[in-house]
Amino acid sequence: MKALVIGSGGREHAIVEALSRSPQVEKIYCAPGNAGITSMAECVGIGVTDVEALADFAEKEGIDLTVVGPEAALAAGVVNVFNSRGLKIFGPTKEAARIESSKEYAKQVMDRYGVPTAGYRSFDNYEEALEYVKAGKIPTVIKYDGLAAGKGVVVAMSFEEADAALKDMLLDSSFGKGRVVIEDFLEGPEFSFMCLVSGDKVYPLELAQDHKRAYDGDKGPNTGGMGAYSPVPFIGEDIKDRALREIMIPVAKGLVSEGNPFTGILYGGLILTEDGPKVIEFNARFGDPETEVVLPRLKSDIYALFEAALKGEDFDIEWHKDAVLGVVLASKGYPGSYEKGAVIKGLEDVDTSVYHMGTAKKDGEILTSGGRVLMVTGKGATLEEAHAAAMKSLEKIDCPALFHRTDIGKAAIK
Repeated sequence: MKALVIGSGGREHAIVEALSRSPQVEKIYCAPGNAGITSMAECVGIGVTDVEALADFAEKEGIDLTVVGPEAALAAGVVNVFNSRGLKIFGPTKEAARIESSKEYAKQVMDRYGVPTAGYRSFDNYEEALEYVKAGKIPTVIKYDGLAAGKGVVVAMSFEEADAALKDMLLDSSFGKGRVVIEDFLEGPEFSFMCLVSGDKVYPLELAQDHKRAYDGDKGPNTGGMGAYSPVPFIGEDIKDRALREIMIPVAKGLVSEGNPFTGILYGGLILTEDGPKVIEFNARFGDPETEVVLPRLKSDIYALFEAALKGEDFDIEWHKDAVLGVVLASKGYPGSYEKGAVIKGLEDVDTSVYHMGTAKKDGEILTSGGRVLMVTGKGATLEEAHAAAMKSLEKIDCPALFHRTDIGKAAIK
């Protein structure tokens, strides 16, 4: 079989790697791909939102299955276009993907189907939003309603921070003209729950925990994720089952009722509160960096799982028991401004899996080309072993332009 993966980050690198383990897959393409993916797939210079060109390529090359990585491609309607041409593609339609592309729509769906989440109000007027914050409690959570590459969320610990976020999103339109959702602040440990969804059928994947803050000790600004690990020892099977029953299944069934059935990966960013698990956010695709620690644990043939989901067939998912932990190497200055083009040395000496997130190749050298650049992983019988393996590999990589956290997974390591 021939497979096409859409995207250029660490998530897509992990999907390509998982597909390369399938005995059914003979050839993999990735559009546009990155410097690390080239060792496993043929990279094709088509942008993720150039949906007609992607469909043309799939037709021309006789692609048997396309897998969508990033949210931007989903929001651009890539699945709708492929479906209209009779091309097989794994991912939700543009309408179903609104569960991610509009925070307000996601909240409305949760309201309608009784899914536990934080209380909220939506605004497009700065003065009205500010009055609501003044009348409420601090800390509060302010989210840009649309897509913002993982950066449109501010947990405001002071009124001044909340005001700055509202100005940024509503007056300066940093992420584009739009609305904000202001949510009550929830307390508790967060975890990522990805499920493979086929209409009203929901199959849970292994749990992961992401680390959003830039620096050790969960300090600094929010990022797209500085590292992750799987499994998550402090979330028991009882909580996972409850989250599946009270959150993931009702949302999948709700989207069917809305006339927007979801096929693909439904990602629940959840928090374990005193009242049980609640939703922080939904994504309509594999999470990044969680995919890089969950898919290496997958024992089943991922191609067969995608095929079965598209056909609406039932299936079982098998997992390896190993723990996987990954640490992101990011460009200094991220998530703010940063320089590109720094040479990365020592990658050939690393013997654990490294997923490229923002790299380029020039004159035989690997260069930095994004905010999050690499994710270095470690595997072990325990999270402690996995952490040690990842840190040992990090020591071999030489690039003064990069920084990383040293405490990924530490809270879960006893």
